Amino acid sequence: MNDGGRPIIETLDVHKWYEAGEQRIPVLRGVTMNVGTGEFVSIMGPSGSGKSTLLYLLGGLDRPSSGTIRFEGRDLASLSDGEMSRLRRRKVGFVFQFFNLVPNLTVEENVLLPVLLDGGNERSRRRDLERILETVELTDRRRHRPNELSGGQQQRVAIARALICEPELILADEPTGNLDSHTSHEVMELFRRINEEHDQAIVMVTHSPESAAYARRHIEVIDGQVRIPCAG
Repeated sequence: MNDGGRPIIETLDVHKWYEAGEQRIPVLRGVTMNVGTGEFVSIMGPSGSGKSTLLYLLGGLDRPSSGTIRFEGRDLASLSDGEMSRLRRRKVGFVFQFFNLVPNLTVEENVLLPVLLDGGNERSRRRDLERILETVELTDRRRHRPNELSGGQQQRVAIARALICEPELILADEPTGNLDSHTSHEVMELFRRINEEHDQAIVMVTHSPESAAYARRHIEVIDGQVRIPCAG
């Protein structure tokens, strides 16, 4: 694993605010940070600190009010909406707290959904699908629908979906926030194995110190600022 190699993503003096009438409500205040290829980084902070907003900016789901975000050296502000969508589909995998699975699709159909949305041929990804289902230990659940799975199994489907396009970066927003402690441990072990075996960078927002302990580096966000970046 490459701890802190060349930056896959970096922010330079990033600010984010929202307008409410004539009032400007700041969320992020001058955030400068980077994540190297193969790193596993946790972002922690109290509710309302701006950590989820930062994650969404890293994934191109939102745009900063000012400052620069670079993905593999490319300024995200230079990308059109279509280019940004392609970057998210091909370079970034997302895992959310509430899984965001399509209820009427099977496990394998949910996993292959990003391929279809990107205009790809699911047949060309069948070998990848088999490997990923084996990695997340869901080969025997491939024909099941989300309502036939436990919470932990649904989160593993979401992780498999994030992996199917072989992204360079996985962004996880409270991935264990809806799980019990035993299942949380299993999911975090899966994240660690993916990071170590596939050299994929992971940035995870979490309230849980137990989940954060799986990361190799930790960043704390307080009042919209990166306060305590330190070695894990």
